[in-house]
Amino acid sequence: MSGTALERRYRRLLAVYPWEHRRAYEEEMLAVLLAGARPGQTRPGAGDALNLIGAGLRARLRVSTRGLTEPAWTDAAAVTGVLVALALFAAAGRNLADHLVVNPALPPPLRPVGADAVDWLRVAGWAGVALAALIGLRRVAAGLAWAGVAAWLVLVGPGAVDQPTYVVDTLPQFALALVTAAALTVPAPGRRALAVLGARRLAALVLAPLAVGAVLAGSRLSSAGADFAGPVTVYVFYGLLEARSEAVLWLYVAGLAVAVLAVLVSLATLAPAVRRRVVVMLAPVAALALVIDTALAGWAVSTLHMGHTIPLVPAQWAMLVLVPLVTFLAGVLLVRRREETLRMVALGRAADRERPAA
Repeated sequence: MSGTALERRYRRLLAVYPWEHRRAYEEEMLAVLLAGARPGQTRPGAGDALNLIGAGLRARLRVSTRGLTEPAWTDAAAVTGVLVALALFAAAGRNLADHLVVNPALPPPLRPVGADAVDWLRVAGWAGVALAALIGLRRVAAGLAWAGVAAWLVLVGPGAVDQPTYVVDTLPQFALALVTAAALTVPAPGRRALAVLGARRLAALVLAPLAVGAVLAGSRLSSAGADFAGPVTVYVFYGLLEARSEAVLWLYVAGLAVAVLAVLVSLATLAPAVRRRVVVMLAPVAALALVIDTALAGWAVSTLHMGHTIPLVPAQWAMLVLVPLVTFLAGVLLVRRREETLRMVALGRAADRERPAA
């Protein structure tokens, strides 16, 4: 009876190993473990349990890492690196335009100061990342992206103590920079992104951020050049666009919608395996933004109205770190299970076709 209980408990510990490893070695490992057991032993020793769990987790990590080097992940990383670099370039361009073209409707205390060297470096840096990735200089692109990550840590990170609201607001952009740097670090052929996207998709992905920047700049320039002597009617769209004519405002909105639709169509027409992985790589940023807008919404409002800084507690910082990480790992697992299910279905259909008719 004791041998049966010990065997059952050893099998539970061996379940930590990947299925492929258990299929090949479980019975042999179990025989060795049982042969080394003491007479009457009913539970694995603490040392054996720790060794089995540690070795099993290391084996699972090796399997997971090997899976992330599949061609589909490599292609998805190449596409994601270029896509997010272009998005960050557009965001940096919009920030630069906000500093260069000031809305005269704002009172002087609310008007931003002129652009500084950091604003120009952000635009030039992310443009350099996208260009280097497209022409095949992946190491240069990855180096520039990691430099952007380091710059955020140096310039913005220290504000977590006395300016936590600003740090949290910029976390999604930091997460995008981190995704870009990690994606471009994945080993891949020099111009893989260009090969995967093709000329049409690449043109759409490049022109869409430029179109968004042009629309935002047009909205800002039209406001800056307007004569606001006396009361006027200004139409505003979610704080992004503004115009003195409703028709012009909807024209701006249509321009943004076309640009976003072009990006979505370009991604939707990618190979399904690549498309799924691009979504998985971008999902952590969306999850982080959702947490900030929901779980931390009350904290942000309280900080705004209290007149002094309300620091985040360690649990909140842990949530901001763990939610994107867990989202990515869950996405990897879901993709793996989805594709394993599709593979089994395809094998079943192939077997049905080969089976002779009765």
